[in-house]
Amino acid sequence: MRREELEALRARVSCEALLEQAGYEIDMKESTRRAVKYRHGGNIIVVTHGGRGWFDPLGDEKGDVFGLAMVLKKTTFPAAADAIAALVGFQLSRPEWRPSRSAVSDEAIGDRWRCRRSPSPGSGAWRYLSWERSIPPAIVRQAIREDILREGPFGSMWAAHVQVDGSVVGWEERGPEWRGFSTGGSKLLFRFGPSDANRLCITEAAIDAMSLAALEGSREGTVYLSTGGGWSPATDAALCELAERPGLTLVAATDANSQGDVYAERLRALAEASGCNWQRLRPPADDWNEVLQNREKERQEKKMEKKMRPAACAPAASREASPGQGRPLTRPDARPAAREGS
Repeated sequence: MRREELEALRARVSCEALLEQAGYEIDMKESTRRAVKYRHGGNIIVVTHGGRGWFDPLGDEKGDVFGLAMVLKKTTFPAAADAIAALVGFQLSRPEWRPSRSAVSDEAIGDRWRCRRSPSPGSGAWRYLSWERSIPPAIVRQAIREDILREGPFGSMWAAHVQVDGSVVGWEERGPEWRGFSTGGSKLLFRFGPSDANRLCITEAAIDAMSLAALEGSREGTVYLSTGGGWSPATDAALCELAERPGLTLVAATDANSQGDVYAERLRALAEASGCNWQRLRPPADDWNEVLQNREKERQEKKMEKKMRPAACAPAASREASPGQGRPLTRPDARPAAREGS
C-alpha cells in the first residue's frame, strides 16, 4: 500500500475495532472518555487519542492501530494492514461512552471540595503537614494560595487532583490514622507549581511532591505532580498531553523501590514517544518525604547538640593587663593627683 492509503486506514479504523474483533471487552468502571480500558483474560489494553493510540499498562508496548494489529495477530506489517483494511466501516457494539461513576458527578465532587475550609496555622491539616510530615510552612502556604489543600476530618488533609483548567475531580486523603482517596473522585494529577513550567517532576503522592519542592527550594520553572499512588488511564492521558509541550523535561521522581522503578520506566517510554527530555531523580530514602524528615531530624539534632554544648570558660583575669587589653588604671590625659597640703 502507498503511504496515503495507510494514512487513510489509520484515520478510518479505530484500535477499539481491532480489540473487539479479537474478543476484548470494555471495562466501563475503569474507563474514561480519553482512555478506554479493554480486557481479555489477563491481558489489558488501554485505547487513547480518540481510538488512534494504545498502550499496555502491564508492559512497555504501545503504538498505533498498525502496531496493535501486529501484536494481536502476531503477524507482519503487510498482513496487519490487510486485516485493518477489512475493518473499514466496522461499527462498535458498545454504546456511547458514559462516565462509570454516574452516582457521583463532577459537580458533586466540586461541591464537596468547596465546602471544606483551607488549612490555617494551628489547624489539624496544618499540624499534620508541618509537624508530622515536616513540610515547611512556606510550602504549605504556597499550596493554600494555589487552592489545592483542604482540611479533612480528624486532623487529615486533602490534596486536590485537578484538570488542566483547575477544576477538582478528586483528592488524596492523608492523616495520622487515615490514607485513601476521595469516594467517587477520579485520580488524575496533583499539580503544585506554575502551569506553564518546562520541567515536570512526577511523584507518587502529593506529600512527596511538596517534599521534593521543599528540598529543591521550589525550583523555578518546575511543577511538582503526583499520580496519587496509582496510574489510571486518565493519568496516563493527562501526562501524554503535558509531554507534548516543546522543550519539556520529564523527571521521574518516583519512589526508590520496584514500583517506583516501573513507573519511571513508563515515564521514560512516554518521554521517548513524545520527543521530550527525560531524567530519573531517585530519592536517597524510600520516598521524598522520608528524605525531608531525615533532613529535619538531622537539623534538630545539630541544634540540640549546639544547645547542650558547655560554653567555653573564660581565663581568669590577670593582675597585669595584656598589651592593648584591659582597662587603663588612669586616663592618658589625667593630671597627677595633688598631694595633701600642696
